[in-house]
Order: sequence, then C-alpha cells, then structure tokens
Amino acid sequence: MIVVSKSEVREIMTMSEAIVLMKETLADLNQGKSEMSLRATNQLRDGNFYLLMPAYLVEKKYFGVKLISIFPTNHSVGMPSHQGVVLLFDASNGKELAVIDCVEITALRTAAVSAVATDLLSRKDAKVLGFLGAGVQARNHMEALIRVREIEKVLVWDISIEASEKFAKEMKAKHGIDVVTCKNADEVVNMSDIITTVTLAKSPILNGKSLKPGTHINAIGASARAYREIDSLAVSKSKFYADKVESCMSESSDFLEPLAEGIISKEHLFAEIGDVVLGKKLGRENDEEITLFKGMGLAVEDIATAAYIFEKKRKLSLL
Repeated sequence: MIVVSKSEVREIMTMSEAIVLMKETLADLNQGKSEMSLRATNQLRDGNFYLLMPAYLVEKKYFGVKLISIFPTNHSVGMPSHQGVVLLFDASNGKELAVIDCVEITALRTAAVSAVATDLLSRKDAKVLGFLGAGVQARNHMEALIRVREIEKVLVWDISIEASEKFAKEMKAKHGIDVVTCKNADEVVNMSDIITTVTLAKSPILNGKSLKPGTHINAIGASARAYREIDSLAVSKSKFYADKVESCMSESSDFLEPLAEGIISKEHLFAEIGDVVLGKKLGRENDEEITLFKGMGLAVEDIATAAYIFEKKRKLSLL
C-alpha cells in the first residue's frame, strides 16, 4: 500500500486531466459502469461533522471510500475546513492499494466537474466569470473554468474583504486575467455570465432578482443540509441540473427549500449532468436560459480520481 500526500496529488494529476476524467466518470455512473451509495453524514459537536463516501468502479475494478471531516471554523485558526483521506482497494481481490490525502483530490475533482457542467450549460460566448467566495475552491474553479471558456474578466465577492483582495491579486498574477473585487454579491451576480458559489453560507447569498438572462450558475458550496447559497427565486428561474438526483433530493437545501415552499416541484430538476454528457438530455437550448448546476460532490468522483493517481504513479514507475 502506498501513501500519496497532498502536494504529490497535483504533481501527478493536472486540472486538464481531471476535467477529461470527470466527464468520463459522470458518463460511467449514468451507464451503470460504476456504483455508489449516498454518503453518510456523522455529526460532531459545535457544528462540525464528517462524511463517509463509498463507491465501486465496476469496469475499472476498484472500490474505495473517502473519509472527510468538515470543521467550518478552522479557517479562523489557520487550518483548512476540509481534511481527510481516500482509501483505494483492488476490487478483484480486496487488496488495499493506496491512502491518498483527499484535500487536493476534492479540490481537483470538484472544480473539474463544474468545468464539465459549464462547458455543457453556459453560453459559448461567456466572457465574465463571477465568484461568490474567495477560498481554495474559488482558486481551483478559476483554473478549471478558464479551460472551457475564453474568460476576459473575473469578478469576486467574499464576506471577507481581505480574502477577496488576496484572491484578486493572486489570480491576476497567476492567470493574467483582470480580476476585480465587488462590494456585494449582487454586483457579481448582475454582471457575470458564469457565476460560481463556493461558500459555507447558511442562508442565500445569490439573489434571483439580480440574475440576468443567459447566466449559468455553478452552485457548489452548500453540499449539506445545513448550508444554502441560492435563493428560491433564482432556483425557480433556472433550468436545474444535478450531479446526482438522489444526492440533491437528500441533502441540497438549495433545492429542497424552494420545493418545501411549493415554489418548484420535483420535476424542476431537469437532468443529471451525466445524461447531458451522454446526449440523453439537452443542455442549454438558447442564449436566454438561466442554467444552474447543483454539485453535491460524488464518491465516484473521488474514487475515480484516486484510481487515476494510483495508475499514473505506477505507470511513471514511481511505485
């Protein structure tokens, strides 16, 4: 069994590779080539919790589980809010193969899935990219999304002005694209062609009144029932896609709250993004639609990424 550290993950796998892999992984899941159970959420004290996320790659002959802890207040003490490992096994004989730090795996695969959705659902001429949240996921999402659209300008808002300013400075230097901080979330929403929400907000920060026609939204941060980023009006105005219907119906307050209010019905969830990849369901149909991708994060994404890293490290004769 090998151990792969956080720093090694990005040495082995690029964002471009992750995007290609996640497109394949989403298609495999919707074709029955892989299987997964809904993650188990386990509550700790003081609003902290941890998740167990198992998956089985039937055709690739791997299975595994991600164990990840989520401590929302860790940033105040200089620690990441998400920490954990992915355990990878050989499905042919049950042998343990690898323990891989999941922080970078989670960051890579999450942004890569959003890039797949953005490529399928955003306008082809989208030029302005907006972020609500300026943390690790915003940085990874910028790296991913500029690979699927020719972005000319980036807007960012965060509850911390310092975080927004730091993001703008770092991302402009790294990617050579103009990055502008905004005074509030509505500014970002009103002026962006593609909006990505990557916060730990417990009440909506994206106001549907500020949305313009043709916008695409990646709703990523609120991946548990305690969190919500998108208001009911924005959801009702959107053509709604999910990574997995069961995950969305089980845990997404972004969807379940407007459903409970009677503003939408279950049929408002138009399709899984894997079905759009496979051509079974339509993506964007015109330049006026508002599209929304709700990414809950799937165990198959983690295990597929871990298997890719394991195989590439073996291929490079590093094992």
